[in-house]
Amino acid sequence: MAPSLRVAALAAAAALAPLASAQSLTVDNTTIPATTDTVAPAAANVSTSSSNSTVDLFSSEAVQLTDSVLTNLTALNLSSIDMFTFDDASTASKRSSKCKRSTQCKVMPGNLLYPISLVWDVFGLLLGPGALIKTVPLASPCYTNWNNENTATCAFLTNNWSNDSYIHADDPTSVMWPLYQGATCMPTDEPSNQCTLGGYPSYAVSVSNIAQIQLAVNFARNANLRLVVKNTGHDFNGKSAGAGALSIWTHNLKQIQYYSSLTLNGYTGPAMKLGAGVQAFEMYEAANQYGVTVVGGEGKTVGVMGGYILGGGHSPLSSLYGMAADQVLSMEVVLPNGQFVTASSTSNPDLFWALRGGGGSTFGVVTSVTVKAYPKMQVSVSTFNFVSGGNITADLFWEGIAAYMKYLPTFTDAGTYSYFDIIQIATDTYYFAMAPFFAPKLSQAQLEALIAPLLSDLSALGIPVNALSYWNYDNFYDAWNLHFPLESVGVTTLKTASRLFPRANFEPATGNATLFNETIAAIRYTVEAGSTVLAFNIAANPAGGYPDNAVNPAWRNTVLHAIQAISWDAGSDTATIAAACLKLTNDWQAAWRATCPDAGAYMSEGDILEPNFQQSFYGTANYARLYAYKQQVDPWGLFYAPTGVGSEDWYITGQVTGLPTQNGQLCHV
Repeated sequence: MAPSLRVAALAAAAALAPLASAQSLTVDNTTIPATTDTVAPAAANVSTSSSNSTVDLFSSEAVQLTDSVLTNLTALNLSSIDMFTFDDASTASKRSSKCKRSTQCKVMPGNLLYPISLVWDVFGLLLGPGALIKTVPLASPCYTNWNNENTATCAFLTNNWSNDSYIHADDPTSVMWPLYQGATCMPTDEPSNQCTLGGYPSYAVSVSNIAQIQLAVNFARNANLRLVVKNTGHDFNGKSAGAGALSIWTHNLKQIQYYSSLTLNGYTGPAMKLGAGVQAFEMYEAANQYGVTVVGGEGKTVGVMGGYILGGGHSPLSSLYGMAADQVLSMEVVLPNGQFVTASSTSNPDLFWALRGGGGSTFGVVTSVTVKAYPKMQVSVSTFNFVSGGNITADLFWEGIAAYMKYLPTFTDAGTYSYFDIIQIATDTYYFAMAPFFAPKLSQAQLEALIAPLLSDLSALGIPVNALSYWNYDNFYDAWNLHFPLESVGVTTLKTASRLFPRANFEPATGNATLFNETIAAIRYTVEAGSTVLAFNIAANPAGGYPDNAVNPAWRNTVLHAIQAISWDAGSDTATIAAACLKLTNDWQAAWRATCPDAGAYMSEGDILEPNFQQSFYGTANYARLYAYKQQVDPWGLFYAPTGVGSEDWYITGQVTGLPTQNGQLCHV
């Protein structure tokens, strides 16, 4: 870096950074103190009252990087400040042309144009103490090459890596599906092995206010960095991974505000405003405290207002109220140009439409969401199972599965949500487990009456039902908390794919019996071939209707969201893993797609290799509108995520066919 630019960068740090008194910056062997007496904050407190006829801002949202702050900074004639300024579409073509002259790819460590350490130091100073985190992989204490080896920590990680999603959510860069990170630093008992960043971002910003997000967005855009967003890291395709990237970590934006009666954009009733980092267990606890019910996911650690709701968000309450995205009244967002705006039906309506179902890490960084709340309700729950063996042949077991599945439309019409497994536990031996059958608003007697015809049909087939149990609760939270398991995560020996099966596939009496039989046969084929199936009996077409938004239209016809997985032995080589992944996509999943070719799949739990993901994850008409809007709001291509809107315009270098990790450089097609 030229001396003049070093001086400018140093001056920028001294002029801008919100620092603790002990911080300093060293350049060319000269240490300059940077104290609260000598520096000015790189953010301004603005009014918490919204100017867009929506709810008030959280205190974290009132701390913003403003035009006036930047005007004062640029008045200092500091050339390096350009790294952190806002941008708009009028300057995008100029800046893009400059980037294209130098590279078609996002810069990575080791590239000539990658920001030098001093620039990262300045960035860290602007963000404030502790906000910029240089990535240290979560499992690095198991290795010697990070100089932080710790036997006790490694033992804890090894024992909890796959059964404790909290440890991954609470880490700034860990993802819950490390297959797409490259599995380059997993817990091990061989400390001499090498732990590398692989697809982990190089840096993360632990966000506590809007100004930090704006600085990160502006820096990534202006420096041509790859940018990713992590909330909890739940996405099945590892969308928060990215080699060399800067990550915006929204996990700590956890403010919650309850409104007993809110009038907003045609809605009047109870509502909650929740920060992007609020997880399901936190949201449900708060809603229960206020005596209401809010639509969210079944997984305990899912970040509800992050990628979950942006991707649509299926819920134990979907058969009653629709998708989580259908509940949104307004959203606060940092756009790709760095500006902070409100999205609602009356403010930035195109953005509001796109964010509700169009996918995360695509149109901006959502910082909070205001959603409808519903009255407190009773919930009844049932669990049971049946298994083949003895007099229950494999054919008879599958007759039992068919007996259950013909009731899928009936059950969702009653507002229920079922979560079940179908597993081959040995050759010609199969296991079906209902865990749980979840019935919001129904009494135990009503649930027993609803299930009775199914139990009668199974009895008539000679299939005994095991461990049949019922419970009733006077609130949603207790039923949810006691009956949904903590997610299994962190596994690198399997890959998943999913399908949204329409109602028409499960109506043999009034619809197409041949199609019903073909659907059961397709599911059986994959299970017999070695697949495990985890599925949800769910509908998202509530009697009260749903708003116009970007939720995949396939959801409105669905009664079965089914996930299947293929596995391989630990230690398998790349070729073996890639072949298994391709088998899942091109064989097992193809059998499912053939029964409903015009349906789709849930993007957050779908196949990263899904053919024509645009139609499958978004719907053809929706995708055309989303893609056009993506070009308008993000002409820089700043936000990229695998299978996200516009992702077909980019590729990752060095990928192996069938195993698309995020370990390479992100380049424009």
